[in-house]
Amino acid sequence: MQFQPGQSGNPAGRPRGARNKRTILVENLLDDEAEAIARKAIELAKSGEMSAIRLCMNRLVPESKGESVAYQLPAILKPSDSVTAMSEIIAATAAGDLTPAEAANLCKIIDTYLRTLEATSVDERLTELEQAQANEAASAAWPP
Repeated sequence: MQFQPGQSGNPAGRPRGARNKRTILVENLLDDEAEAIARKAIELAKSGEMSAIRLCMNRLVPESKGESVAYQLPAILKPSDSVTAMSEIIAATAAGDLTPAEAANLCKIIDTYLRTLEATSVDERLTELEQAQANEAASAAWPP
């Protein structure tokens, strides 16, 4: 039987948004003690305990995940254009306009695009060669 788009393969399964029993149990256990645990973590952080400091800092300033970057790349129409784009990314990173992680992600995008350009170019050249070979074979066979 084929599944229909938008229809679950297991309609009697766990409802959307339902939480794991273990998660609920831990939340209930920590519910009454959450404030005391947080206070203790803060005390440990103040006394110089690195793991507690890391825990507190991760809560205060969480790591950014997948935020969009407002950066205009130059047009890359041929592989040599990627040199200019990479130079601009390096300059923007050095100036502090892009973080190293953002720059790395942009470089990955350029690399993927270049591989796509290469594959397209190879395919076009191969098609041209096959067409030329077919035309050559047809003209060699003519006149009959």
